[in-house]
Amino acid sequence: MSRLVIVSNRVALPGEGAQRSGGLVTALVDALHQAGGLWFGSSGKLAETPSAPNVLEADGVTYATVDLTRADHDGYYSGLSNAALWPLFHYRLDLVNFTRRDFAAYLRVNARLADTLAPLLKPNDVVWVHDYHLIPMADELRRVGARQRIGFFLHTPFPSLGVLATLPHYIELLKSLCAYDLVGFQTIEDLTAFHDAVVRRAGGKVSADGSIRAFDRDLRSGVFPIGVDPDAIANMAARAVKSRTTRRLQGSLRGRQLIIGVDRLDYSKGLEHRFKAFASFLESYPVQRDHVRLLQIATATRSDVPEYRALRQRLGALAGDIAGRYAQLDWAPIQYLNRSFSQQSLAGFFRISRVALVTPLRDGMNLVAKEYVAAQSPEDPGVLVLSPFAGAAYELDAALIANPYDPDAVAEALQKALLMPTEERRQRWQAMMQILRRHSITAWRESFLRVLNG
Repeated sequence: MSRLVIVSNRVALPGEGAQRSGGLVTALVDALHQAGGLWFGSSGKLAETPSAPNVLEADGVTYATVDLTRADHDGYYSGLSNAALWPLFHYRLDLVNFTRRDFAAYLRVNARLADTLAPLLKPNDVVWVHDYHLIPMADELRRVGARQRIGFFLHTPFPSLGVLATLPHYIELLKSLCAYDLVGFQTIEDLTAFHDAVVRRAGGKVSADGSIRAFDRDLRSGVFPIGVDPDAIANMAARAVKSRTTRRLQGSLRGRQLIIGVDRLDYSKGLEHRFKAFASFLESYPVQRDHVRLLQIATATRSDVPEYRALRQRLGALAGDIAGRYAQLDWAPIQYLNRSFSQQSLAGFFRISRVALVTPLRDGMNLVAKEYVAAQSPEDPGVLVLSPFAGAAYELDAALIANPYDPDAVAEALQKALLMPTEERRQRWQAMMQILRRHSITAWRESFLRVLNG
């Protein structure tokens, strides 16, 4: 059996990864255990000068991490990756901040990571690279002589050509992607956008089976929608609903219906639009006032980035405005929390929520949508209100699909969800659970590696 090597921007070390990243980390670690693999990436720590990799062996898995210098971190991670690629891939051209210095750091760090990884590789290894931070990784590994099969999976959306072409040096990124043996995407829309760019701007050829010929390379491409472990989440939710934290939340509702949103504090999640849509809902359906509460959990992230600090301030002001307009002496319409909760607590919160609002402006997949469905009670499931711009909408079409740019449409979907009969809720939930079981996190991992190894 070939050894699996996973390469990601950050490595989930034993004891810290499962809490932070949930099912994705569990699935990858399971694969590493099966193949006796290696997980390689940056440590998240800063050093004065580049250093040798820090290696840890645990339960048959090797973890190798590299410390970055402040200049490398600022240019590669905060700069090109998150100030240029992240907003670009999420269609926020107004927030793209590209500099040649950052692009040079991005290439330099990928080259350094490849130089460090190459001596750790074995001839029969299969290398699986993850996400936009590491697009040049295969190119750099080929440069130092790596001949192993190398696959790449993009967790974010891949933008249409008109958006992609606004990025200077985008042809270089296309060429780097074509250095892989397999490139995987979340949705057919992402795959089609990649094919379009390869054909129209790189003179490549794409076959019906997803095979590509471009930049004197042959590679494969495909759609591999990432999933969750629905049965594990269901069991966790059934236990969590009895926990002190969930019972405390349940008691605070005093018989009211709970609408829940759980997101990282990021402009791609559409939280400002969501708050405005909720205000529209309260305005359009006054009978629902004092009968519902929106609990929005928005975990703070990238607090050193000005755009994120400004977003947090705007959301706080919006939440305050909604409370000021609609709250009563014994009822607050919105509860807005900038803190994180454990996976188990969230599963309990999902279980007692009548509606989940998952309305990103653009999202690669959005696993919260799938986790919410999996956490529901089969006898009395809640309703998922889902943006068509989340990758999950391609699979979970039994959800109520609502455009986040249309606050009235989201308000109507909320009203429909709250009034939906039990039998219809069950039918929609059962249809979505069938999909979650068929496209689980394990199926995602196995299908990608099967094609990469084929």
